Amino acid sequence: MQKKGSRALYIGRFQPFHKGHLKALYWILERENEVIIGIGSAQFSHTLKNPFTLGERIEMIYSVLKQENLLTRAVIVGIPDTDNQHSIWVSLVKSFSPRFEKVYTNDPLSRQLFEENNIPTSGIPFFKRDIYKATKIRELMISDQPWEDLVPQPVAKIIKEINGVERLKKIAGSLTPQQY
Repeated sequence: MQKKGSRALYIGRFQPFHKGHLKALYWILERENEVIIGIGSAQFSHTLKNPFTLGERIEMIYSVLKQENLLTRAVIVGIPDTDNQHSIWVSLVKSFSPRFEKVYTNDPLSRQLFEENNIPTSGIPFFKRDIYKATKIRELMISDQPWEDLVPQPVAKIIKEINGVERLKKIAGSLTPQQY
């Protein structure tokens, strides 16, 4: 366990925020007092890999935090990419976030960049990774297969309200198989 008052950064794209992300958040909160949920690739949307806007992802995560009574223990921030300017990315993350003492991520490059800046990092266990994977969830949406049970109920509701499945289908329909 970390010291009381500790705050960590949990970074991901959350395209969409699914039940594996929620399990990871609870796992982190067992170790930390507060979590900053850093939504990466904040400037991207309307692509197969990043179909949802930053605002939509914030709304999804906020609605889950509210349902789970975690609003007092979590903060949501958007973090843009730096177009392969890796040497400045950690500074950018720090300027877009409240202070944090540790980072939780499974992305090898992110871990390396934070560690090179003397910020402790930790991996996160995968929770049913074969089931809870955003790429798979997006593929299920595109192919009209059941996906709603893989995301928290508020996320499914928001995706339906914004016509997210239709958006993904349009994006996928405009791509050639080589672009997948």
